[in-house]
This record gives sequence, structure tokens and C-alpha cells, in this order.
Amino acid sequence: MPNSFQPWRAAGFALFLSTCLIGFTACDTSSTTDESESTSSETVPAADSGILKLLYWQAPTILNPHLSTGIKDAEASRITLEPLASYDNEGNMVLFLAAEEPTLENGGLSEDGRTVTWKLKEDVLWSDGTPFTAADVVFTYEFLTNPEVGATSASAYEVVESVEALDDYTVQITFKEPNPAWFLVFMGPSGMMMPQHIYADYNGANVREAPANLMPVGTGPYAVTEFKPGDVIVYEPNPNYRDPDSLAFERVELKGGGDAASAARAVMQTGDADFADNLQVEAQVLEQFTGAGEVVAVFGPQMERILVNQTDPNATTSDGARSTLENPHPFLTDPQVREALSLAIDRQTISEQLYGPSGQPTANVVLAPQQFVSENTDYEFDLERAAELLDEAGWVDSNDDGTRDKDGVEMQMVFQTSVNSVRQKTQEIVKQSLESIGISVEIKSIDASIYFSGDPANDDTTEKFQADIQMYTTGNSSPDPGDYLKTFTCSEIPQPDNNWVGYNAARYCNPEYDALWQESSVELDPDRRQELVLEMNDLLVEDAAVIPVVHRAETVGVGDRLQGINLTPWDQNTWNIAEWRKE
Repeated sequence: MPNSFQPWRAAGFALFLSTCLIGFTACDTSSTTDESESTSSETVPAADSGILKLLYWQAPTILNPHLSTGIKDAEASRITLEPLASYDNEGNMVLFLAAEEPTLENGGLSEDGRTVTWKLKEDVLWSDGTPFTAADVVFTYEFLTNPEVGATSASAYEVVESVEALDDYTVQITFKEPNPAWFLVFMGPSGMMMPQHIYADYNGANVREAPANLMPVGTGPYAVTEFKPGDVIVYEPNPNYRDPDSLAFERVELKGGGDAASAARAVMQTGDADFADNLQVEAQVLEQFTGAGEVVAVFGPQMERILVNQTDPNATTSDGARSTLENPHPFLTDPQVREALSLAIDRQTISEQLYGPSGQPTANVVLAPQQFVSENTDYEFDLERAAELLDEAGWVDSNDDGTRDKDGVEMQMVFQTSVNSVRQKTQEIVKQSLESIGISVEIKSIDASIYFSGDPANDDTTEKFQADIQMYTTGNSSPDPGDYLKTFTCSEIPQPDNNWVGYNAARYCNPEYDALWQESSVELDPDRRQELVLEMNDLLVEDAAVIPVVHRAETVGVGDRLQGINLTPWDQNTWNIAEWRKE
């Protein structure tokens, strides 16, 4: 494997194969365990081969992925909506709406790194029968970059100067500057296309009123026929899909709600469902479920992290807003305090006891591809040193109430995350450590459908971050981590004046970091760009801007009759659902 990749020179670059879990199934999930290998004595119901049953314990609430920060919503949307292309697990470009991969040789990529020309498939219809053309690509760009829309994927398109339809099936993208990560635009999860004829009247502040947010019109294999937000989505074959004979199911049912353990049981033990997403369940619990399916797991870029709020969640502005730049946090803006928090996180225990083979303790922010994984960082669990740092910073228990204080401010924190047994147990481990060094911790858990909704009217979203620390998983959704690293820049901070849109929920703002990111965004030399990515990772770790906890494998439950699952770190699990079928 090369030490660095050259995305501008060749789109189909090689990247590392994700590591599969020992004791779990292999990465190749096109076939599953034979039923004769089952050790369970329970009777497994014979599922209807024509119906695919999906379980998502984090229930989708909207089917426009550009209006949500939740992976659950993107997963459900990906069944219906498509990007121009994506990448499989081995780093090969897979075409969806594009007819060919842009290269220097075919004229798709320019020598100066500023333009990309895409040829589109000419036989594609939206599910309502309207032709898909270059005009839809242009509109998608205009839609995502319209500040009144407030698209959560807009940051990927800020590097674009213009998108032009050269003809009905040719699109040219011109970048403001040379762009080594051209493939982040219209690719993968952030590149799902929006139909112009459906959203033209909702390209503005009224976007959340669009009926298609709940009943989308797409080019994908299945179309939504029923949607109850937070509950059930029903799909049927898209009547205008370009390859209808390839679809195996007459009906796809996505059920939301419940919890990860019950979802795992329904697939792996009782056979009541065929697929369960995001099995964030203790390893010893998963081991109990046998008889109808198995766990498929693959390590990619996903990391469970603790975000440290740089703003005060208790102070309010004149308009009543909390966690704003107007009010810095009384102690978490101190790098010495953040370092103490990092030292007090027992990553090893959390990983071993709660994640087992599906998790590894980590200190890094970028975890994939391998050439961007820093070897300069490490993590340490040292409560004694953490206490010393707090003493040095002037935080001592001056009134003998068991909690450190300084200048009349008590060191009290609210620690929030989504409702999930692994996360609640992680909270307890963290709380115990922090309280042992004099930091009072209140635990708060929020239903995932609310926490990851991205709804600016809701105070309990990750973006509003009305707590002191919070925890969830994310990572780069592309083999190039540039767009992911941008989420730690000052411009990505969600605030009232941008309707709480942005991924930098911690409100971390460091001009030195921003300068590194800006340089990396235009650097075409792969070796120098690799250096810049490593520098950004190391700065975030050194500054404790984010506290990495566990490198998480993507784990899903797959019924023993279901075939064609092909997980990739660079797209949603449902990305290739057109190829799924039951034996």
C-alpha cells in the first residue's frame, strides 16, 4: 500500500482494507452462515422472501438527508436517493447517476486541479417519471448552498465556484482554487441528488414545509409509499428504476424505535427482522443471540468521542440563547482543564468492557484511511496527573463541598448523549472518574430521534449543545478526510445567526488550525497534504479540542438468509440495497 494517495491523478486510488473483527463475520458479507450451524433451539419463523424487514432503533424522522445531521435519516434516505458516485470498501469508485469516472485521460479532470466534468447516465428517471438531467445537478448545488435552506451538507460545496450544465447529460464543476478532494462534491452521503421539479418551490426558508421531506422523489431502487416519522417507513420498487428486474423485494419495511439490544435479538435470534443497524450493544450481550443471523462488523473511520463545550450552556443572551460565542465557558476554555479531562477518561476499560472486539481505544481524530492515521499521539489514564493539572489551574475545593471551585464558580458539568445502554454505561464510567478528582457530573440522556434531528427549534440537539460535554460517534464519510477536518474550523460553529447549522458543536475556534486546514484544501502535492492532515489531527489531540474515546467498528445484524450486504466506510449501509436479496 502506498504511503500517500493522489486523488487528482486517479480517482480509483487504493486504500486500506478495513479490519474485520475476530470472532465476528468476515468483511465479505455476500454470503452468510448456513442455518445448520445454528446452536439455538428456538424456532425461527420463515420470513417472506419478497419482504425485507429493517430495524433502526434510532428512528428516522426526515427523509431529506441534507436537513439532518443524523446518520439514521441518511440511511433511510439512501434507499431512495442517489449521488453521482460513491466508493466501496476497497476505494473503488462505484457509479450511480454518473456514466463514467472522471480522469485526466478522458478529460474529466483538468491538469490545474480546478475543474471536473461528469458525464451522466441518460436512462435515469425520477420515481415520478420525470427525467433526471444535468439541470438537477445544478439545482442540487444551488439548493445546498442557499443559506436560507440551511443544508447540513453545505460545507462540502463551499469550495465550488460554479456548477454548469454543458448539455442535458454533462456537468462541469469549477472550483475556486485547485482542489485535491474534488470527489467530495456530489459523491457519497453528502451528494444525494435533489429533484429540481419537486424542490424548486421550497428552495428557501420554507424548505422544511416541502412534502418531499417525508415522501421523497428519488432515482434509487425503492420509493417511499408510507412514512410515519419516528416509527415506520414502507418502500416499494421504484416503478421507473433503470434496472427493475434486479430488485429482489416487493416491499421494504423500516421499523424505527426500541433499543439496540432488542434490534439485535430480532435479527440474530428470533428472525423477526432481516437487518438491524448500528448494534451498539455490549459484546457479551451480542454473544447470547444465536440462531437466525450474525453480526457483520468492519472498522472504518468512526470514532466515539467526547466534545468539550467552549461556550457556557448556562448563560443566556438577551434573546435567551444558550451556548453562544457571546458567553465563553467558565473553565472548559482552559486547555489545561481539557487536558485533565482527557487524562481522566479510562478508554481501555470502556473499550474492553463495553465494546469488546468491536472497539479499540484511540487517541486520534482521523482513523482512516491508514495513510492519514497519526503515529504521533497516544492516550493515558492518569487520575493523579489530572488532579495535579486542575490544582495548577487554580481549581481547588475551597469550601470543602467535594467539588472544585474557583472565583465562586463550582466545577459542575452536565454530560449528555443519546439513549443507548453502552453510552449510558460509558457515562457512568466517566462520571465516576471525574467525580473522584472533584468534578461534579450530572448525566443526561436524550432520545436519538431528538438528539440527532438537527431541528433548530429543539434545544436538545447536538448542534445546540446545551450541556458541558457530550458524546456521540462520527468520522470522515470519504477516503479524503478534508471535509471532516473542516468541521473543527471556526466557520462551522452552529450559532443563532446561522440557525444552528454546522458540525462544530463544541464551538472550538483556533486560527492556527484554520490556517492548516486552508492550506490543505488547495494542496495538490499528496505528500505535503498528508503532512498537513497529520498536523491537524495532532493539534486537535494536543489541544484536547475533542477527546477521542473508542475507534468503533460499524456493526450490523444480518439475517442468515440475507445476501448482498457490502459495507463500506464511505457511504451508508443501505448504499447497495439494490443488490440485496434473500436466498
